[in-house]
Amino acid sequence: MMHESDPASLAADQSVMIAAFEGWNDAGSAASAALDHLGRMWKAREYATLDPEEYHDFQVSRPTIQTVGSGDRVISWPGTVVSTATGPWVGDREIALVRGIEPSMRWRRFCREILDYAEDLDVHTLITCGALLVDAPHTRPLPTFVTTEDDRAREAFDLERSDYEGPIGVLGVLGHEAALRGITVVSVWVGVPHYIAHPPSPKATVAILSQLERFLGEPIDLDDLPEELEAWQHGADELTEDDEEIAAHVEQLESVMDETSLPEASGEAIAAEFEKFLRRRDLGNGKA
Repeated sequence: MMHESDPASLAADQSVMIAAFEGWNDAGSAASAALDHLGRMWKAREYATLDPEEYHDFQVSRPTIQTVGSGDRVISWPGTVVSTATGPWVGDREIALVRGIEPSMRWRRFCREILDYAEDLDVHTLITCGALLVDAPHTRPLPTFVTTEDDRAREAFDLERSDYEGPIGVLGVLGHEAALRGITVVSVWVGVPHYIAHPPSPKATVAILSQLERFLGEPIDLDDLPEELEAWQHGADELTEDDEEIAAHVEQLESVMDETSLPEASGEAIAAEFEKFLRRRDLGNGKA
């Protein structure tokens, strides 16, 4: 089923799917937290659950066990859930939220299953959300990278095409396969300062939500996020004050950003930041 989507009317009546996955694509858990926030605020209802047996190595993404209110012991399995919300907005639009953990195997089948649900829901636009570690100071607005391969979407929203080449996560595969089905795909990434990357990252989450507001044309209630952001900012300031090396690094990053500013939605910027991100991962894994 092929869609002829009209990006200029995205804010009016088109069904939209928004996706984020924990793991490689989700520095500071910023993107998955954004999806969790939308699910709560919009009272999303479960539409479908992907069978975790098909896609996950449970030695990598382990199940958890907990005691529920009845006293029973329940195992929660890692997986992906597709939810739907009609929300408080004007019109008949339905928004689908895809929230899960990046699968360990069978990515193509995984993406096909999600996109089959997208077609069932008559989705015209897919917005993928991710976060990566960058050399940016916490004291400045966090860099966002927004790209699309769709000509009409680039014109409607003044976006650029990504020229990143290199390793990708499941978001990249999902977006590529969606585009082949005629679905307009917009990629939203936020940069998380590498020296304060532990989740949560409410400043990065808010940055993603701000971009989603832009495309949806709908206000998103931030609820307690502004207070969480302030507490995060205060904690980052204290870290800087207590560590001279980090303080000097932050000052250097501030100087560079103030003088040149990080190019918004630049394919070259995305490529450069991914390369840095991959080098950090290799160093963290003990590789040369």
